[in-house]
Amino acid sequence: MEKYLKTPNTPEYNIKTVLLDYRADDEIISSLSRLGIEAIRTDCCNELYEAINGHPDMLVHHIGDNAIVIAPNIYDKLAPKLLKKGFALTKGAAWLQRNYPQNIAYNVLRIGKLAFHNTRYTDVQIRNFYEKLDIKLVHVKQGYTKCSVCVIDEFSAITHDHGVARVMENYGIDVLVINPGDIDIIGLDYGFIGGASGLISKKCIAVSGTIKGIKDFNKIMEFIALKGIDIKILSSKKIMDIGSIMPISY
Repeated sequence: MEKYLKTPNTPEYNIKTVLLDYRADDEIISSLSRLGIEAIRTDCCNELYEAINGHPDMLVHHIGDNAIVIAPNIYDKLAPKLLKKGFALTKGAAWLQRNYPQNIAYNVLRIGKLAFHNTRYTDVQIRNFYEKLDIKLVHVKQGYTKCSVCVIDEFSAITHDHGVARVMENYGIDVLVINPGDIDIIGLDYGFIGGASGLISKKCIAVSGTIKGIKDFNKIMEFIALKGIDIKILSSKKIMDIGSIMPISY
C-alpha cells in the first residue's frame, strides 16, 4: 500500500516513487532502481516547447498527501499511471501554452506551510487547495519557481534567483544563492538547480548528474553538509535540468 508525503518536496522517510521527465536518461532510472525507487515517467505535452515539454514541475503540482493537480493538456495520458498508486487527482483549470507566462501555472514551490509562485498565474485549483489547507501562497516575480529552487529541507534551499531568495529569507528560510549556469537543459543556454534535483529521503538529495563542474560546487557541498544532507549523483553525465526528481510516495 502506498504511503504519501504529508508535504511535497520534503520527505520524512525513504522515497519509493518519483515522477520524472519521459526522456530521463536510462542511467538515472537504473540508479534510482538500485536505491529501490520506481520512476514514473511523464508524457509529452505538445503545447510546450521541447526543453520543458516533459518536465514534471511544469505539468503537475503535488499538493501534499495523495492530492495531485495535473495540467489538462496531459491529464488523460498521465492520470492512469498515478491512479494506480492511489493518488486523488484533480484536473487543473489552466491550459498550458508554449510561452511564458502561459506555461507556468503549475510550477509552484511548496516548502512546509508556504508556497511560492508568481501568483498572477497560479492555477486556480492549486489556489483553492491551498486556501482550504491554510497554506500561505507567497508572490515572487519568478514564474519558474519550482525549477529555480533546490529544496534542502523545510527551512533551507538553494537558488540562483536573488529575488526569490530575498522573499524566502523574509519567511525565515535559509537560502544559499549560487551563480546561474553550468546546468544543461535541452535547447537552452542553461537550466536550473531545482529542476536537476529532488530529496529522496529526509537526509539525502538526488541530483541528475555530476556537479563538480558547477562554479559554486564547494559552496553547495558545504551548505548541504551543514544541513546534514547527503548527496546521491544519479548519472555520470553532466548535471541536467530534467524538471525535478519529484518525490511522490514512500
